[in-house]
Amino acid sequence: MKKLALVLLLATISTFTAAQPKPDKLTAPQIIAIAQSNPAAIHDAIYAAFEPQNLLLGTAWAGHGHDFFFAVYFPYPISLVIDAQDPVPMLKVPSKTPENNQLWYAIAHVEQLGKLHSFHYQFPGGTFGGVLDLPAYTPLSYQQPDVPAGTLSDKITHTSKIYDGMKTSYWTYVPAQYDPKIPAALMVFQDGQGYTDRDPWQKSDHGILNVIDNLIAQHKIPVMICVFINPGSVKDAPGTPTYNYVQAHGQRFNRPLDDAMRSTLYDTVSDRYPRYLRDEILAEVGARYNLRKDAYSHAITGLSSGGICSFNAAWQMPDQFSRVITWIGSFTNIQWEEQPAFPEGGQDYPDKVLRGPKRNIRVWLQDGSNDMENPNWGSWPLANIRMANALKTRDYDFHFSFGRGTHNAGHGAAEFPEEMTWLWRGYDPTKTEETYQPDPAEKSQPFYRVQITSRTAEQ
Repeated sequence: MKKLALVLLLATISTFTAAQPKPDKLTAPQIIAIAQSNPAAIHDAIYAAFEPQNLLLGTAWAGHGHDFFFAVYFPYPISLVIDAQDPVPMLKVPSKTPENNQLWYAIAHVEQLGKLHSFHYQFPGGTFGGVLDLPAYTPLSYQQPDVPAGTLSDKITHTSKIYDGMKTSYWTYVPAQYDPKIPAALMVFQDGQGYTDRDPWQKSDHGILNVIDNLIAQHKIPVMICVFINPGSVKDAPGTPTYNYVQAHGQRFNRPLDDAMRSTLYDTVSDRYPRYLRDEILAEVGARYNLRKDAYSHAITGLSSGGICSFNAAWQMPDQFSRVITWIGSFTNIQWEEQPAFPEGGQDYPDKVLRGPKRNIRVWLQDGSNDMENPNWGSWPLANIRMANALKTRDYDFHFSFGRGTHNAGHGAAEFPEEMTWLWRGYDPTKTEETYQPDPAEKSQPFYRVQITSRTAEQ
């Protein structure tokens, strides 16, 4: 029965997708309000909120705080399962042609905020669809009417010298409380444009600007200038040494040129990218804004390759960055080469932490047990576990948030208010340095151990 259902669904994808309109998407509160007040309109509202393919694959959802809306296209009655809770029957969507209607929906309430949840569907023949990355955001991730909002700049384009003509786009975010007479703290975000959408919903799953505004207003983090920087492009600089290296990496691993450039920037274990930030980008930003110069007041963050990039920047230049958040960090051998040009790779960082001189840095790591496994570059979850245990062994001030999620920003984004509060805890603007000590709550915890949970069909 399960196989039959899947066959029927796949058979309808092309015609179903082509037949549906693609209007502006509705938000979770909007579609929930329609379902509660005007059930006859929910059919059209669902198609205004979700992509048809997500309805067919069972991955369509919308959420705001505790409240979530789910919809699925399925030929039989079906139930919703959130986390490990009891199944809840989905409701049939009213339709003018009920004999052809196979659309179901449910409104659900999730108790725990600031956490990652999961869902799937259950029917008599088995399970269907769902995602492991269902973030439930706290009010701190949403814009609050009584909190002043900062200002995001227009896109700024920079041409690099360190990377031979590479062009990069970045944005600056200036909080409402910024006073040019008072030096501000600094935080740098890799893959920056992805953090600049205020709406933390599904693909725009960050709400970072709102968190920054809200935490500054609550005096939980200092007033800070944020730099959201994208990976650069060398498309306009053919023949340069950087272009030739990036092109060769892309050809070796079948990666587009810009993707290979991102990896070259972010995955390489060297001081080149930190120098680029310090000497080019932050020098430019510092000419426009009054920035604090001490590493005590500088933080850096990123996800995936941007995660290892952020750790690398602090490791290479702890005099520039002393606070790090890394989501789903790629501590693997993506930029390792057998040739002597780059003899080290990201897979070496646990050993570098164990054997190298201890840096005065504070680190929040996040990953999930269903993160990527790549035949060329290894296991992201195991690499992050190794990093966490290495940091613990050397008594670093670190926290490791390990869940069940995939290679997805949902987990890190859901807990971003907690991450920022932890990262900047104890900050004193009258100081320029602090020797970080392990959080007492972490100090008493054991090392991380591995349990095999993914080798049977049921798991």
